[in-house]
Amino acid sequence: MTRTTRELQGVIPSVPASDGAGVKLRRSLGSSQGARLDPFLMLDEFFSDNPDDYLAGFPAHPHRGFETVTYMLDGHMEHQDHMGNRGNLEPGAVQWMTAGRGIIHSEMPRQTEGRMRGFQLWLNLPAREKMKAADYRDIAATDIPETTTPGGGLLRLIAGRLTVDGRQLGGAVNASGEWATDPLYVDVRLPAGEVFETAVPAGHNALVYLYEGDARLGAQEQEVPRRAVGLLGDGDLIRIAAGAQGARLLLLAARPLNEPVVQYGPFVMNTREEIEQAMADYRDGRLTEPAPV
Repeated sequence: MTRTTRELQGVIPSVPASDGAGVKLRRSLGSSQGARLDPFLMLDEFFSDNPDDYLAGFPAHPHRGFETVTYMLDGHMEHQDHMGNRGNLEPGAVQWMTAGRGIIHSEMPRQTEGRMRGFQLWLNLPAREKMKAADYRDIAATDIPETTTPGGGLLRLIAGRLTVDGRQLGGAVNASGEWATDPLYVDVRLPAGEVFETAVPAGHNALVYLYEGDARLGAQEQEVPRRAVGLLGDGDLIRIAAGAQGARLLLLAARPLNEPVVQYGPFVMNTREEIEQAMADYRDGRLTEPAPV
């Protein structure tokens, strides 16, 4: 069977930003209203050795209508939410939180010095699921499947399904592929010179975020800038060639929802009226109430 290799179609650079109580980070997806790739809404990278850049953390705040995925590389943060969940985000761990109808949570550093580094992704929910009950998963580093590539690289499969050297692998989340967006989330770490290829469903939107080293994408081997999102065109094969420094990058793909997106801060819905309802529910203390029977 002949496969179509996805080529680099565009780049969204990351820009300096701050969030929470002043945490310094770099934002690529979500840096403007047009900087999205359905169903991915936002991608932040936080990375600092200076405690002043992260100690204020992300105090209690609300969300509705989407999911957040926080992936730690270095450092230690703690999650708490209104449902009584408490999760430890340590190196290699993932927090997968479904805001649904509403959640109020915090993410605060549990260190006073050293490096804090990781990513937060916002993944949209379809209209029919935006008001479902909130959910939270604390995924330890040891619970994330890992495998080596033929050239000696390492893959950490956070979500979805992947074919590597003829082997079918399932991630820590969505291994069955039954979710509406069918997300794939892989941390790809390649040694210098390795070429890694994997099949992805045609029609899914896909991107990479290069956070270390250098890499070229597709059969045309177009270079993607470091600390930027590389948007991939359609096809059913992704090809990544690591440069002389090797490459570490996030590989994301998902089924687009093709629905209207209306966002106001921490709320992402389909209409302005739904946003206004979310704001009223939060103001009046109803955001986290169970849905009417």
